[in-house]
Amino acid sequence: MFKRALFQNEHELFRDSVRKFIDKEIAPYHAQWEKDGIVPRELWLKAGDAGLLCCTVPEEYGGLGLDYLFDVVVFEEMARSGFTGPGFLIHCDLVATYVRSFGSEEQKKHWLPKMVSGEAIGSLGMTEPHAGSDLKNIRTRAVRDGDDYVINGQKVFISNGQLCDVVVLATKTENAGAKGITLFLVDTSLPGFKRGKNLEKLGLKAQDTSELFFEDLRVPASAMLGAEGEGFKLMMTKLAQERLAQAIRSATVAETLIEMTVDYTANRKAFGQTVGAFQNTQFVLADLHTHATIGRVFTDHCIASFMRGELDAVDAAMAKMWLSNLHCRVADECLQLFGGWGYMWEYPISRAFADARIIKIAGGSIEIMKLIIGRSLFGSANKAGLSTEGQA
Repeated sequence: MFKRALFQNEHELFRDSVRKFIDKEIAPYHAQWEKDGIVPRELWLKAGDAGLLCCTVPEEYGGLGLDYLFDVVVFEEMARSGFTGPGFLIHCDLVATYVRSFGSEEQKKHWLPKMVSGEAIGSLGMTEPHAGSDLKNIRTRAVRDGDDYVINGQKVFISNGQLCDVVVLATKTENAGAKGITLFLVDTSLPGFKRGKNLEKLGLKAQDTSELFFEDLRVPASAMLGAEGEGFKLMMTKLAQERLAQAIRSATVAETLIEMTVDYTANRKAFGQTVGAFQNTQFVLADLHTHATIGRVFTDHCIASFMRGELDAVDAAMAKMWLSNLHCRVADECLQLFGGWGYMWEYPISRAFADARIIKIAGGSIEIMKLIIGRSLFGSANKAGLSTEGQA
């Protein structure tokens, strides 16, 4: 693989420390966590102590104040390891980012130090049983009552839902479509918050994913994130970053699975020679490797653009679409080269195949990505009043 110019020596030193943390604190226990359907809270505290959480949070809020590439290193090494239980990406790249970008000084001082240390675990409460990609149609309501808001509703498919201490919650404060959406930072220790069951999924077995319920949950107006009615606009500003993080994960997983398959087929014998000696094996892997390299180059381009504040929704959608499709294709075709052993859960390629499928749905489905890209090619449609995205 080519040398990546983005990363400096300090990033690679940090990468070594992340790998050591994964080897010591995650690898020996992840199989059990898959059976349990959840990782222990102690892991989050250890990750915080090791400096792996919310690397970009400024020092004044308890963080290290590092550049975005340090977060990228954590995301990449978790993806490379194949251990999908710890929901660090959601906690760091989404929840902490919302608090940093839109929170009041009081909210930032209260939540960010706890998120950096792992004492408070964050989740994003947006998807509902009747509103996935189309967030304008959420039904969770927040009704003003004096100096408070009373929240009633339900969320589903919420990563970190069983563990979360704070939820960035999307609600409806008015019946005004996108303009009626308001975000709140909800403390899950408040009366009226209830966790549903830990949902059983096709993949990501160790990552808890839950239903969340809000029954006459009362929050002060100071818990609002941003201004009333601005929630949809705030969510739209962060979608590019979310999709970039998805692309980073997929680019890394694709590379890792290809390397794993090369190693396996170079040693596995069939018909008097190694599987890797067959032309078909070499052609499949050559094609996948080429696509993975192209995907990596574009992903790094998007990372650099993001760090300059120039990453737009279309480039992020293209990265997410291309890498999501590649991620699933690599998992499928590489599993095929493992033969029957590839279908055995004890082999990492089997778990990677199961874990891959969600990538085409989470953070905006492939169809939504195509819609964003397609509409960008026809500016007149947008001028005619068609939104480029009413989804997330």
